[in-house]
Amino acid sequence: MTVKNATLRQLKTFETVARRLSFSRAALELHLSQPAVSTQIKHLEEHAGVPLFEQLGKKIFLTEAGKEMARHAREIIDRFNQVEQVLAQMKGRSGGCLKIGVVTACGYSFPRLIAEFRRRNEGVKLELKVGNRDELIRLLEANEIDLAVMAETPADSRLCVECFAPQPFVVIAAPDHPLAHRQRIARAELGSERFILREQGSDTRSAMQHSLPDVLDRLSDTTEIPNTEAIKQAVIAGLGISFLPASAIELEARAHMLAVLDVIGLPVIRQLKVAQMTGKTLSQVAQAFKAFLLEEGAALIARPAIRNGTVFHDAAIAAAA
Repeated sequence: MTVKNATLRQLKTFETVARRLSFSRAALELHLSQPAVSTQIKHLEEHAGVPLFEQLGKKIFLTEAGKEMARHAREIIDRFNQVEQVLAQMKGRSGGCLKIGVVTACGYSFPRLIAEFRRRNEGVKLELKVGNRDELIRLLEANEIDLAVMAETPADSRLCVECFAPQPFVVIAAPDHPLAHRQRIARAELGSERFILREQGSDTRSAMQHSLPDVLDRLSDTTEIPNTEAIKQAVIAGLGISFLPASAIELEARAHMLAVLDVIGLPVIRQLKVAQMTGKTLSQVAQAFKAFLLEEGAALIARPAIRNGTVFHDAAIAAAA
């Protein structure tokens, strides 16, 4: 027997087990019984002629042959999915499935981009994942999403990254905070403040590490909260100040529930980027959405930033960049 006799069903089952590293979790995802999953893997190993998994204690791991099989299995499955989408469109079904991930920091401004794209491309189905930067990179690696949108990307040759829009970040406080009505605040003064931070691995935390390392290194009183909404509520309650994207606090600033501090050198401008795995063959709908972001994303996502409830426009953002 040779691996060329393997079936697509066996490859899909294997890819799921390889990604989950669990027969039981793979069975749940595939809506199969665990014995059925084990049987598919056994048949595939018979075709391959080598073991694809090894068990150490209660955990399973990919063998070297298994790792190689997993890489090719994902490529084969991806190709079949692309063929399926093309054939569906040739049969008169419009659109396709757009599988995209967006960092939490973009969750406030990005939906209108997706809404505009779907308005122009009726019938497009959407699978949207929202998470921190590290989670989205994991999803790209696992081929669970086609594209990811974030402001901070690691130096990784496996990623193909292109910029498409500016993303301003600001420092916020409660309106009654002593710094709220100060002008031209020195960055050194922030070091003595109680800061509420996003978690390590998040886009916002990475943006602060790159943009305000001098402030971050001086902080002695910090709290990590892995949720932007919870951070805003904590700041409103007076538990500290924080560093967030301007788009995330726009409504609260307009309602005077939050104040954007007038810190020298802020807002910090980072570039929103669209990322995909190097060598990834995008579906037609993913290609169209990426082109849409690169051509029109900056114009559609642009909104005035705010300082102490006062709007300042793109010229100010550009001057701070």
